[in-house]
Amino acid sequence: MHKDPGTRLKDTHLTQFAPDVLAGLYLPLFMFNGKRTVEYDAREGLFLVRLETAFRNRLAPGQFPYPFWHNEAKWNTYQGANSILLWVDPKMARIKVAQFTDRGAAPPIVGSEPIAQPQFDGRWMWTDAAGRMQPQVTLFDGLFRADNPYLPKLDAAYRTLALRMRDAQCDSCHVPNNPDGMKRLVLLQTPAHAAGEIQRLMKAVRDDTMPRDETGIEQPLDVDLKSALLESGGAFEALLGAAKDWEAKRTQ
Repeated sequence: MHKDPGTRLKDTHLTQFAPDVLAGLYLPLFMFNGKRTVEYDAREGLFLVRLETAFRNRLAPGQFPYPFWHNEAKWNTYQGANSILLWVDPKMARIKVAQFTDRGAAPPIVGSEPIAQPQFDGRWMWTDAAGRMQPQVTLFDGLFRADNPYLPKLDAAYRTLALRMRDAQCDSCHVPNNPDGMKRLVLLQTPAHAAGEIQRLMKAVRDDTMPRDETGIEQPLDVDLKSALLESGGAFEALLGAAKDWEAKRTQ
């Protein structure tokens, strides 16, 4: 979210996403008309691409990566979004930072009435009336083909990992409301988010850089808990790799 044009990117609170998570879960929440501007920002040393947009606020709750309505100000900013900002590294020709804002020069490309902030019950994932896990877009059937043979094992591996992350209190920090105010938030609360950040998670556990206490000092995990988290995380990571390899072979 881009709030203050005067704030440097290094001083901005950002959420870290794997490219497929950004492209598959977040950008589809917006509509585009193809209009854009490109400029070079000398202060950041990056190209800035501005895309005219509007937010799809009438999607079913399970089509959002998580309940954006947990915070009224965030929900209203999403609903008023009129620009997507892509900060591009000129050396790598890759997007370094993506933001949205309601402070673009043009109004949203589609006029839509804001809807009231839905009620948030504190759950980032839930089971709907038909017994299906939600948000639907964060499940593995949204990342892989329905006939991917690794899906059942991958689902089971995630559930085991989720239990170990809960034991390690990962869900007390790595959730969308960012209770610790981290400048670079890593989300782990859904299968898709965990899949995108598993390598970062595994490195942090191996290096004893998480969790941190209330003063921000690293506190190594209990030996048995660390071992269990590394085991379940390693199994999850290996199955993700196998599932992606299977997908890649089908596109060749």
